[in-house]
Amino acid sequence: MKIMGKRVLVKSVVRRFGRREDGTQMIEFAIVLPILLLLFAGATEIGRMFHTYTTLAKATRAGARYLTTVQSVSASTNAAKNVVMCGSAAGCGGQDQPELILSDLTADQIEITPPVNGAAVKYVTVSITGYTYQPLVFDLNTMTGSSGVFNPDLSPSTTMRYK
Repeated sequence: MKIMGKRVLVKSVVRRFGRREDGTQMIEFAIVLPILLLLFAGATEIGRMFHTYTTLAKATRAGARYLTTVQSVSASTNAAKNVVMCGSAAGCGGQDQPELILSDLTADQIEITPPVNGAAVKYVTVSITGYTYQPLVFDLNTMTGSSGVFNPDLSPSTTMRYK
């Protein structure tokens, strides 16, 4: 009889313990928090990449617009590259001059295609090639040990009609 009473007591204690919900919210939060942080950081990184691409695209647009106003494209390529890199034909980084729009953008990455002589309609093209996006939060190349697979090359281009 005593054994039977102890079994009933143990069963009732186990049932009461199984029905309690103290602290379950903290456990659920601990499970979900890392996933939410990854989603937030990933969305931030994608937004930063789109911002970088848009900045580069606007820079090529400004360079192409500048070249459509000059007399000779071949004589103005350095000034156009300055417009793409910092927004000023005079240059970047000096006193009373603007800074680079992106610190790792170089003049070697900017390509200018002059208009074709003798064409009925002439176009000038400004493009950026070889600009590799560098993430802040998720550098998957370092995390996975791969080489350049996860850092996309951003290469915007703008073509405008030349006089």
